[in-house]
Amino acid sequence: MRVASTQYHATMNTALQNANTRLAYIMQQMANGERVQKPSDDPISSVRIARLTREEAALDQYLSNIGALRSRLSQNEELLDGMSNDILQARDLMVWAADGTNTSEDLTAMSSSLIALRDSLRYSANSIDQEGRYLFSGTATATEPIAYNAAAAAGARYTFAGNTDPQRVVVGNGVTQDANVALPEMATMLNQLDLAIEALQAPGATANDPAVRSVLVGTLNGLDDGLDAVSAKIARLGGAQTTLETMETNHTNVSLSNQQALITFGQLDYGDAAVKLNGFTTAVQATQKAYAKVSTLSLFDAL
Repeated sequence: MRVASTQYHATMNTALQNANTRLAYIMQQMANGERVQKPSDDPISSVRIARLTREEAALDQYLSNIGALRSRLSQNEELLDGMSNDILQARDLMVWAADGTNTSEDLTAMSSSLIALRDSLRYSANSIDQEGRYLFSGTATATEPIAYNAAAAAGARYTFAGNTDPQRVVVGNGVTQDANVALPEMATMLNQLDLAIEALQAPGATANDPAVRSVLVGTLNGLDDGLDAVSAKIARLGGAQTTLETMETNHTNVSLSNQQALITFGQLDYGDAAVKLNGFTTAVQATQKAYAKVSTLSLFDAL
């Protein structure tokens, strides 16, 4: 049976194109290391890879959120710990001031230390982060949490200007964690300290005066309440950081499992690919040589 030259050339060109396409596909697989280049290559694996990729993206975001949140909570905890120390020092001074053997000069000297502690507590309560946002004002991060009115009377100069709304951060599928701490109790405590300072600075002040003692006892109780509130917040922050650490470990383990699954479903077997590449290369070279040889033949050569 005779085969027309045009038909022969067309058939050989098609064969060479198909062989080159398979060769290029194998080379692309080896270049990016992915067995599945398009969904039609392996529909089931493609669906699994897409699901795992989406889950990995979500886990990466959770881990990023947890890292930033742990840093924020640690910063809050350090500031609250400093406030706790200031409150304890103020409490020690108040216990000392309540001693009736102190002179008026002693009480005046104590008031100077209390002023420094009061201002330190207000400064800490109005702390800001690197972006200039207030840490302890709830969701009103642009508002100074402890406002001060110098024109008001002692006992009413400090007010809490923030709110107690939580800033929630997503740290898992359907799981959120509060990122902020509000300090509404601090204004009340500062006002009580202000009253105590004014009472101690009064000329001839003595702890044996019922009015002065009443202020000192009230301030001492206020400091206890403030210390309890700050300590409770520190405890909650510690618990939250422990929870975040556990979640971070869990997310990391799940991510590792997903990455292993992605390797199983999508990574190329380079050994098998190398064998195929060698086979396709040999086939293309053989086809090209045969084509070149046959193309030089003619019926007239047989005459």
